[in-house]
Amino acid sequence: MKHLALLLLSLVVTQSAFAADAPPKPNVVIIFIDDLGYADIGPFGATKQRTPHLDRMAREGMKLTSFYAAPVCSVSRAQLLTGCYGARISVPGVYFPGQANGLNPAEFTIAERLKERGYATMCIGKWHVGDQPEFLPTRQGFDHYFGIPYSNDMQKKSTQTGERVVPLLRDDKVAELLTDEQQSRIVERYTEEAVGFIRASKDKPFLLYFPHTAVHTPIWPGEKFRGKSANGRFGDWVEEVDWSVGRVLETLRELKLAERTLVVFTSDNGPWLVKGADGGSALPLRGGKGSTWEGGVRVPTVAWWPGKIAPGSVCDTVAGTIDLLPTAVALAGGSVPARPVIDGRDITPLLFGKTKESQREAHYYFAGYNLQAVRQGPWKLAIAPQPRSMGQSTDPDASGVGPRLYNLDQEIGEQTSLAAKHPEVVVKLQSLAAKMTAEIGGKEPAARRPAGVVEKPKTLYPTEEAAPQAKPAKPAAKTDAKTPAKAASLDTLKPGDALDAAHAPQIGGQPFSITCTVETQQRDAILLAHGGLVAGYALHLKAGRVAFLVRTGAGVEFSEVTSPAEFPGSATITAALAADGSMTLKVGDQPAVTGQAGKLLARQPQEDFCLGHDNGMPVAAYTGKDSFKGKIAALKIAVP
Repeated sequence: MKHLALLLLSLVVTQSAFAADAPPKPNVVIIFIDDLGYADIGPFGATKQRTPHLDRMAREGMKLTSFYAAPVCSVSRAQLLTGCYGARISVPGVYFPGQANGLNPAEFTIAERLKERGYATMCIGKWHVGDQPEFLPTRQGFDHYFGIPYSNDMQKKSTQTGERVVPLLRDDKVAELLTDEQQSRIVERYTEEAVGFIRASKDKPFLLYFPHTAVHTPIWPGEKFRGKSANGRFGDWVEEVDWSVGRVLETLRELKLAERTLVVFTSDNGPWLVKGADGGSALPLRGGKGSTWEGGVRVPTVAWWPGKIAPGSVCDTVAGTIDLLPTAVALAGGSVPARPVIDGRDITPLLFGKTKESQREAHYYFAGYNLQAVRQGPWKLAIAPQPRSMGQSTDPDASGVGPRLYNLDQEIGEQTSLAAKHPEVVVKLQSLAAKMTAEIGGKEPAARRPAGVVEKPKTLYPTEEAAPQAKPAKPAAKTDAKTPAKAASLDTLKPGDALDAAHAPQIGGQPFSITCTVETQQRDAILLAHGGLVAGYALHLKAGRVAFLVRTGAGVEFSEVTSPAEFPGSATITAALAADGSMTLKVGDQPAVTGQAGKLLARQPQEDFCLGHDNGMPVAAYTGKDSFKGKIAALKIAVP
C-alpha cells in the first residue's frame, strides 16, 4: 500500500513539475558523522584538530547548540530517517550483521517523502538500520547507495578471503570486502561519490544523505591526514572529515547551487568515552555515547544555506534529528500527513530566524524503550538511573530512581539537581514523561509500531561464523539458526579480557548456569557481562551485594536478583536461568535467592563476553565507576 501511494504521488509531482511558475525546490544535504562529540570541531571549541571548512560553514551559517540525536547508532539513524523516536518504530538499540530485525519498510523515510516531490536521492556511508535486503537503502526510498552498511568494527571473517572484513555495498550488492587498513580510503571514496552525485543531479532537486563511517573506531584516517593533527589519529580523522565537508560545499559553490541548498552537519551521538584518545570529547557536557546525559545525545550541529540562513547566527532552542524529515518536506513544498504519527516538527522558523521558540512541546530522552529524561525549555528532568557512557558505570548521584532536575541554561554540565527547589517543574515534566511512556515507552505502549522482521536472515557475505563446522555423515535436520563457532575456553580469561560474540558462551534460547570464584574488596564492580540493550546477562557488585541480571528485551525488560547479605570478600558465586525463566543466585554460604525473568533470552547476545568490565552498551545500570580489582577464577558457564 505504501508503494502504491508513492507511485500515485510521483505521477502527480511529475505532472505539476511542468508548471512554468513553480519555484525551484531546494536541495537537501545531510552530513551525519559517527561518534563525533560536542567539542570535537572548531565551532564548538576543538583546538587540537583543525576544521577550517566547518569553521567557515559556521561563520556563513548557524550553529545549533541544543540539537539532539540519540544515545546509539541504529536508533539515531532511524530517528533521522523517519522523524520518529526509536521507541515509536521499534528500533531500541544497535543492529548487528545478519540480524533479523531492521527499519520496517512500511515506515516512510525522508527519501521516500522527497521522492514524492520529485527528488533524486542517494545515501552514501553507514546505513545501520538493518542489513537484510528488505531493509537496505534502495528499498527505503534511495535511488542509489554506496557504503559500509553498519559500524566499521563489526568485522566478520570471510570464508572467501580468510580475513576479518566489512562489506562495501554498491546499491544492494557487495562490491568489495574491506580489511581494517583498507578503511583508510573510505572518507575519500565516500566524498568522491558525493561530489559525483551532486554533479549528476545538479539540474533537478536532490537529497544527499551522507552518514560517514568516521569517526567510529577503528580509527583509520587517510594517508594524507595521518600525523597532521595535534590530537593523534582521532584528530587526524576529524580533519579528514572536515576536508570532505569542504569538498561538498565547494562543489555546491562551483555549480552555483549554494543559494538553493540546505546543508546540515551533525553527529549520531556523543563520543565513545571508553575508547580514550580514540573517543573524542563532549565537554563541557556530562556523559558520552550510550547515555542520556547531554554528552550522549546533544551533538555539534551547523546549518548552512547562503541567502536563507543568517551568517554567524546561533540557535540554542531545542531541536533535533527527528525534525529534519518534516523540515525537508516543508522546504520541498509539502507537508507530512497526520498518519502515521511522527515526532519531529518543521524547524524552518528556527533556521530562518523567525522565532526562538521550540517547535515541539518537549524533547524526550529514551534508552531503548526506557524513557530516562524529558526536557522543556531550560529544564531537564531525569527520572531513571543514567550510566555515564557506553561501557561505563552509573555515578552515585544518578543511580537512584528519584527525580533529578537540571537547569541547562544555568548549568550545562548537569551537576546540581534543583528538584527540591522547583517541585512544580518536577510535577509538570513528570506528567509529560508519563504521557509519552504510555504512548510509546515501557512494556505496554499504546502507539508503538512494529519493527521490520525477516525470516532466515543471513550475512551479506559468507562468513566463517555462519559456515558449517564439518560435512555431516547423514542429512541433518533443518534449522533456521546459524551454526555458531565453538565457544572459547573460559579458563584462561582474566579481568579485562573479552571474547567476541562468535566465541562467547552460546546461551541464546537455552537455560544456563554461571559458576565462578571471586576475590575482591570492591563494593561496586562488574564481574562479568554479555549482551546489550536487547538481550544479555551480567553479574556485578552493587552497594556491596552481588546482583545477577537477565535482560530479555529493551528498556525495562530485565530482571535482577541481589544477594541477601554483602559480599564477604571471597566466595564462590553460582547463578542460573532455568528453562521456565526462573533465576537463582547463591553467594558462598548465604541463602539462595530467586527471581523470575519470565523467559529465556530469545537470541544469542551479539556483543562481546566481558570479564571484569562491559565494553558495549551496558546490560545493567552498574554502580561501579572503577575497573575490577581482584581475582575471578574457576569460571564456568554451562547449558544442559
